[in-house]
Amino acid sequence: MTHQVHAFEPPERFVAGTVGPPGERTFFLQARGGGRLVSVSLEKVQVSLLAEKLEELLAEAQRRFGVKLPEPVTTVTGDNEPLDTPVDEEFRVGTLGLAFDVDTATVVIEAIAVGEAEVEVELGDADDDADEDPDEPDDDLDRLRVRLTPEATREFIERAKRVVNAGRPPCPLCGQPLDPAGHLCPRHNGYHR
Repeated sequence: MTHQVHAFEPPERFVAGTVGPPGERTFFLQARGGGRLVSVSLEKVQVSLLAEKLEELLAEAQRRFGVKLPEPVTTVTGDNEPLDTPVDEEFRVGTLGLAFDVDTATVVIEAIAVGEAEVEVELGDADDDADEDPDEPDDDLDRLRVRLTPEATREFIERAKRVVNAGRPPCPLCGQPLDPAGHLCPRHNGYHR
């Protein structure tokens, strides 16, 4: 089976968004450009971690390479539109990869589909990549690859944070999401079955 690489370098639009009511939301990354629209699903925690790690990547790029970064946005600005329709899932994201391209001063985000079997990846030097087996299972997985400017990355981070925080409010006692139908709190004489 052949794999597809959906590359948007750069996309016209790249956002995190959801479909469904709070408590039943499905999270998506969506890229649009060149007449194409690609949506991939992922977990809420993946969206949250992606935003967090992108902030760290931008800070590291500024520290190491002197990249001029836009200031964090304190007001709600940028892209607040819903996901483009139709929202057809290309694949479910298993792994997210981030890199900073010094030559073009851009951030590269790669979302890789969930594999059939979980593969343990070892981290090594860049020179170790030459020794990789081209038949590794990771090479047969679909990918979404986007290249963003630091400004576009900052806008993505801010929207991703808003999307994650727009769900059900947390219980002030236990931190678990409050359901509209009620909440059995383990810290308020409740219990988990």
